[in-house]
Amino acid sequence: MPPSSLFERAARKQGYEIVAGIDEAGRGPWAGPVYAAAAIVDTRKIAKKGLSSLDDSKKLSPEQREELFERLKGGAVVGVGWASVQEIDRLNILWASMLAMQRAVAALPIAPQYCLVDGNRAPVLPCPCETIVEGDARSFSIAAASVVAKVTRDRIMVGLAPEYPEYRWESNKGYGTPDHRDALRRLGVTPHHRRSWYPVFNRLSQLTLDLRDVDALDSL
Repeated sequence: MPPSSLFERAARKQGYEIVAGIDEAGRGPWAGPVYAAAAIVDTRKIAKKGLSSLDDSKKLSPEQREELFERLKGGAVVGVGWASVQEIDRLNILWASMLAMQRAVAALPIAPQYCLVDGNRAPVLPCPCETIVEGDARSFSIAAASVVAKVTRDRIMVGLAPEYPEYRWESNKGYGTPDHRDALRRLGVTPHHRRSWYPVFNRLSQLTLDLRDVDALDSL
């Protein structure tokens, strides 16, 4: 079933008129930041705004996501936040995602009174939150945030791709695909890789061992 406005209507019945959906994109890739978006959608005007096809971003084609992203500019209030690879390595991906969500809410031009958060963990926010497992497939507001976060992050990775063409980030978006794995093996780690991720950490460890071998040879 597609997302509905059930959760938003329930929040309004409790007296919360300004409801934001929150979702993140990019928890799993080996490279690139994690992004989050917060979206305030008037679910009573979904059809009027041309947003009836809103769904979990993973179920949409890139073309569908791009089209909905553009429509959301005129049909929703949106805030975007992110956490860098350095913050991911320092905090771990869960807490970096929470930080990105906090920044997304802070970027909203209107303060939400209630937030619907995808998943089973919510960031600390200055308003009540409700977590919804698979919320991007169940709530219009979270689905909107899902699309915004995914499109925004994908565009960032496409923009980084020309600097490191052999990693194919324009197509894999930093995920551990065979072409990315092969480039990491051959070319090593870039500044945009998450060093705490095992494949990246393992590659760095191999480099350290290789340098030790060179040092040992130099000492002969």
